[in-house]
Amino acid sequence: MNDADWERLIRQLRRGDCTPLLGAGSCFGRLPTGGELSRHFAHEYRYPFADSGNLARVMQYVALLGRDSVELKHEICDYLKRYPAGAAVNALDPHTMLAQFPITTFITTNYDDFMTQALQRSEAEPKSPETYTSTWWDTKPDEIEALEPTSRRPLVYHLHGHWDDPASLVLTEDDYLEYLVNMVDARASGVRQPLPTPVLAAMTARPLLFVGYSLQDWNFRVLFHGLIRPVPLTRRRRHVSVQLLPELSGTVAGAAGKAQEYLERYLDGWSISIYIGSTEDFFQELLDRMRTT
Repeated sequence: MNDADWERLIRQLRRGDCTPLLGAGSCFGRLPTGGELSRHFAHEYRYPFADSGNLARVMQYVALLGRDSVELKHEICDYLKRYPAGAAVNALDPHTMLAQFPITTFITTNYDDFMTQALQRSEAEPKSPETYTSTWWDTKPDEIEALEPTSRRPLVYHLHGHWDDPASLVLTEDDYLEYLVNMVDARASGVRQPLPTPVLAAMTARPLLFVGYSLQDWNFRVLFHGLIRPVPLTRRRRHVSVQLLPELSGTVAGAAGKAQEYLERYLDGWSISIYIGSTEDFFQELLDRMRTT
């Protein structure tokens, strides 16, 4: 990100012309990462393969062992709610920071309710968020079609389910496959939309701020390719993504520089400005720049 990127983002945040998309990295320190969660359950259920950090694949194995994927989802939700670090909120917590702006729609692929809680305790203005969970397994229209989010009554939309409704979780490989097929079928049919109107409008008409995703995350790629790329060039906005560098090779000279150059070129082709670093570093720099803007 250069100075122009920061200035543009600050203007957009101040007027609420931005839609945050929150991934697993936005909960760093409060909940286990996907890899940590995967390895925990791989150990619990004696997962026999080498890719114990692949959450969807491990969950597919565990679900087949128990023959009841919904029961597994209850177990996952209970584990996450009891996680020891769940109550620890950093001063630069992404949810707390974003809740201070007059943003009308927040979209998350996480199961937790951290964004709703942050909005309820926002010091900027009283907020009563409307929280909805995707009915990704169903082809019927979503009940929030007529909703018109405002900065005082913002929408928090859970794309991959919510931990208070375990059956709604997109968790196993089968879940992800069904989720993607339903989304593609919806767009191809032309009869219904892949997402409710307020959510689709927030994702296609406003610049996006990706927080907590990595380039290797299929959630990130599917969301962008499936929903944003079809927007006409004349209507397309410039987005921002906060990215940690993927794990680097220890045998390649200058690996960090090569990886950063690749990420910048790859995402620039998608009209995404990239911040390479932690969410904590990103929001600290955002605060510092806002004080002088």
